[in-house]
Amino acid sequence: MRTFSTRAHNHQARTALAVVAAAALALTAAGCGSDDKKDAGPSSGAPSASSSGLQLPDLKGQKLEVAAVWTGAEQKNFRGVLDEFEKRTGAKVTFVPTGDSTSTFLGTKIQGGAPPDVAFLPQVGVLHQFADKGWLKPIGPEAQAQLTKNFSKGWQDLGAYQGKQYGVYAKAANKSLIWYNTAAFQQAGVTEPKTWDDFLKAAETVFESGTPPVSVGGADGWTLTDWFENVYLSQAGPEKYDQLAQHKIKWTDPSVKDALTTLAGLFGKKDLIAGGQSGALQTDFPKSISQTFTGTPPGAAMVYEGDFSAAVISSSTKAKVGTDAKVFPFPAVGSGKPPVVSGGDVAVVLKDGKGAQALMTFLGSTDAAQVWAKPGGYVSPNKSLDLSAYPDEVSRSIAKALISAGDDFRFDMSDQAPAAFGGTKGEGEWKDLQDFLVKPTDVAGAQAKLEADAAKAYKN
Repeated sequence: MRTFSTRAHNHQARTALAVVAAAALALTAAGCGSDDKKDAGPSSGAPSASSSGLQLPDLKGQKLEVAAVWTGAEQKNFRGVLDEFEKRTGAKVTFVPTGDSTSTFLGTKIQGGAPPDVAFLPQVGVLHQFADKGWLKPIGPEAQAQLTKNFSKGWQDLGAYQGKQYGVYAKAANKSLIWYNTAAFQQAGVTEPKTWDDFLKAAETVFESGTPPVSVGGADGWTLTDWFENVYLSQAGPEKYDQLAQHKIKWTDPSVKDALTTLAGLFGKKDLIAGGQSGALQTDFPKSISQTFTGTPPGAAMVYEGDFSAAVISSSTKAKVGTDAKVFPFPAVGSGKPPVVSGGDVAVVLKDGKGAQALMTFLGSTDAAQVWAKPGGYVSPNKSLDLSAYPDEVSRSIAKALISAGDDFRFDMSDQAPAAFGGTKGEGEWKDLQDFLVKPTDVAGAQAKLEADAAKAYKN
């Protein structure tokens, strides 16, 4: 099976890492906007056309269901995209949240004979599994035209399987950012660290100043996979990263031992983690963000997660991104480069029909990306989207770096894995790393469990 990671070479990846990391350094603000409301659905019997030339069919009277993992601000912002689609086509679209175990939720719906029309998959491994089962419908010629026009080959290939195009990566993410409370840093007298050693020293200084240093959303296992991937990419390098992502090397490899040992330097020191290990296990992703920017002193000084964290900060706290909340790139580990791990959500068709294909066409267009970009907290791989669509210089710089990187990026490792290993709550890598968070001294035990679960899921 060809995966995108096998096509990226070491020197290309390093270029991409430098470009996106430089953009992250420029991060200063993320804005919120409101959608302009326009009356008017489509004229009866006539297709809807936009200033970009995009034509959509009249779908008056049709009902569609779209499923995705998003909650809170992310769901609200996507709802704006669906509202625009409704205005242009006359269709009525219902959003259904999948919960963290997207593949399990969708599998149950499909086997029960009631799949949503379109779903967003957060793992490319799930796309492959669903395609193998015959659960996905290839995109139509109109959607393919938008995809060819607006997306680089790398993003197109991520949504394809065995020669057929199934998906549109309408949403991407830079998952290598650490957000911090500027007041807490000022109180402790620390500055943005550039290396892992400096990061740990800064955390210790923050603790001594009276603020819990690092917020960890351990209740959501996917955040722990992101911690591991950033450390591993920086410390082991892109080639090893590709090999582990495809299970061409085992999780018992010495490179995994090194990365887990590095992580244990943080996870193993309860004073450095808000609430200690047990508190982290009870903290979900939204809370890990909000508690970092709430209270005096705040619940934590720093929190790791992607650019989408800006939406949570803006919607759940009074902090202003760029002043109260700032960000620095995930620090370099050892002699490695600062890592950049990219993620994304791929739209696929589960129930073919005129409406589902029209929505896929819309999602592949610049028109949809413009609506989605306006409130902030979103990055598009759509290379045709004008950077002015983003609400602030921060979003523009991150988007520009992503597009400039072209095909030279590393995609989230757990999202490339079979869902049983990399994408299911309470199982596989998610559970194994939660167990490791509880007992970070047992590196060998964690490796053995990760390898056993990986071998079972990859069946190799």
